[in-house]
Amino acid sequence: VRLVESGGGLVQPGGSLRLSCTASGSTFRLKVMGWYRQAPEKKRELVARITINDSTMYADSVKGRFTISRDNAKNTVYLQMSSLKPEDTAVYYCWSDTIFGGGVSWGQGTQVTVSS
Repeated sequence: VRLVESGGGLVQPGGSLRLSCTASGSTFRLKVMGWYRQAPEKKRELVARITINDSTMYADSVKGRFTISRDNAKNTVYLQMSSLKPEDTAVYYCWSDTIFGGGVSWGQGTQVTVSS
């Protein structure tokens, strides 16, 4: 599976951005999708995931500010980010796995910078 992210950029604190990730292939609806991020000199961390039944989970640090969603007709998963903080600055990676596990794919990453 090839994952291609878009939508990163520079935004001021308190601002919003929407990341998109489009997947290749015809089995998108059967994949668990997610977003991870990695800040400089820090480990990659889970931001949000969405299951094939649209169940979602979020890291505590983004709850109430970020929303993950998916559009199976477009093979795309989104991450709507609001009330952004400087500590949200990172490279954001799209992730997917099969419902059975063992089929992880990663996107190339998109930079999000929150700064005034």
